[in-house]
Amino acid sequence: MSGFSSSHSRLGDRIVLALVVLLSLVMVLPILWVIGLSLKENSALMADPNSVFHAPYIIGNYINIINTSSVFRWVLNSLIVSVSLTLGTLILSSLAGYGFARLNFPGRDILFVVVLFGLAVPEQAVLVARHQIFSMLGLHNTYPGLILPGLSSAFGVFLMTQYFRAIPRDLDEAALLDNASRLKIFWKVLLPLTLPAQATLGIFTFLGSWNDYFWPLISATKKDMYTLTVGLASTQTNFGQSEGIGYLMAQAVFAGAPILIIYLFFQKYIVTAVSGAAVR
Repeated sequence: MSGFSSSHSRLGDRIVLALVVLLSLVMVLPILWVIGLSLKENSALMADPNSVFHAPYIIGNYINIINTSSVFRWVLNSLIVSVSLTLGTLILSSLAGYGFARLNFPGRDILFVVVLFGLAVPEQAVLVARHQIFSMLGLHNTYPGLILPGLSSAFGVFLMTQYFRAIPRDLDEAALLDNASRLKIFWKVLLPLTLPAQATLGIFTFLGSWNDYFWPLISATKKDMYTLTVGLASTQTNFGQSEGIGYLMAQAVFAGAPILIIYLFFQKYIVTAVSGAAVR
């Protein structure tokens, strides 16, 4: 009877594994399709769409991107904006999360609810007001103009607050008995325990900032202040790039490669943050 149960369990494991592999292929195939399109001449794709499945493959589309006069400036702009925004969000969200989770002050719960309302307000609802404010302050076509709007992350505050709340308060009490200040408790004791949550928030923030097209399109009107997404879009010369699908796919791969590498490097922290293993 036990042998039958064991074989039945192994069969179930194999079925689950097969389903996981199948779903993985479903997720990977579109990426491989895009890469294949990016390695084909536009004329070949227009003559035969199925040519993506066979040679010859070229790297000319990527060479055309690299030869674009301002592409490395756009990459630099995206790096400056994304890294600055990620670091700023991590600092502010960690401090706010610690305050909401560990400190008692008048109106704390009401203020936290107000912060959560930010999750329900779409960016488009405040776009006109934001544009007018930044225009009056003369911040358009500047790095602060591209960075500042993203620093107010309601999701980041919520995530860090919940993570700080999951850390046992015994650690605070033990540190207070050793005459540690609140700042020292935050910096030396609690903050290192939130590294998985910070890695998760950092990845999501960097990903959103790197891929952001809407606000940079409005705020950056000078070519040398374009981010990579806006800059690559500005090089398209026909509607929907319908006559240059290979070049368009190469742009997508070129812009998406850095964030894919970053995600693969930090993905273990996301799993740890979701499972809560770091706190346990």
